[in-house]
Amino acid sequence: MAATKESTGTWTARFYVSDYKGERSQKKKRGFKTKREALVYEREFLAKSEFNLSMTFKSLYELYMSDMENRLRENTFISKELMIKLKILPFFKDMKLENITSVIIRKWQNELLNSVNPKTKKKYSQTYIKTINNQLVAIFNYAVKFHNLKENPCHKAGSIGKKHADEMNIWTVEEFNKFVTFVKHKPVSYVGFQILFWCGLRVGELLALTTKDINFKNKTLNIDKSYQRIKRRDVITPPKTPKSKRIIDIPDNLTLILENYLKKMYDYDDETRLFPTTKSTYEHDMIVYSKKAYLKKIRLHDLRHSHASFLINNNVNILAIANRLGHEKIETTLNTYSHLYRESHNFMIEILNK
Repeated sequence: MAATKESTGTWTARFYVSDYKGERSQKKKRGFKTKREALVYEREFLAKSEFNLSMTFKSLYELYMSDMENRLRENTFISKELMIKLKILPFFKDMKLENITSVIIRKWQNELLNSVNPKTKKKYSQTYIKTINNQLVAIFNYAVKFHNLKENPCHKAGSIGKKHADEMNIWTVEEFNKFVTFVKHKPVSYVGFQILFWCGLRVGELLALTTKDINFKNKTLNIDKSYQRIKRRDVITPPKTPKSKRIIDIPDNLTLILENYLKKMYDYDDETRLFPTTKSTYEHDMIVYSKKAYLKKIRLHDLRHSHASFLINNNVNILAIANRLGHEKIETTLNTYSHLYRESHNFMIEILNK
């Protein structure tokens, strides 16, 4: 270890590290106010490069995010990064890995369970808490799998939160029809909401639709891409999973709505986006006009759940629903909507009695 004082009065850390080939190179960082700060930086850098348990959780986080950066979609990576910075790093960042035990993790879990959303002044939902806890588990799983950490301390601490909400917020057909009457004066929102409710698309899939994705002859929609607005850029990516690439049938009434919508569009080609706006536009309109319609508040994504609920309650085959929603596995559909099937038990008894 070496730290030298510069003529400017600041300290510089200089040391050697070996890469995975065994080749040594010098590392240097200037600008430390004290010799102690320079040596602390050196110790942390070496601990991180050798994956020594004396390194801090923040260094583990940096290793994890560096590995994930090229493996995740940009919007997924940004969401993950934000969640960790807000909900995990403030508690763990300066702790040494060797000092993070299941007891420490349970203390963090208890703080999370009692924390309040500053916007709503309410405790976080059980599903959101589960998501945050799973992220911490993932970071330590990475350390176990790739850096020989002996065990994941989260496993002994146990899980918190719930994978699925106790109740799924949805709108019935009657509620949706009441809602869209309030947005008829806004064609982009009106038609977009119609597709979300009657086709069950993810909002990114809706916003990526182009004019060539509509087949009026066969009455189908082609879904093979997704749209996000990231750092003031329009980003088109493949959909969420390979199974999300699909062609779905659209009802007659929606076909007519789309035909009328295209007649009013100006100067478009096959690559023109049907809905040249962003997710926030729909979220805003949903809040404003559901309030005007005196309807219960649901999320934009809940229109997808509303579509699935409508199909389930009309006894559509579960495999057909999974394919329509673009779920990678039928288990996803069953796990998400199993409670709705339980509510349909009267129909089952009718069939059995017959």
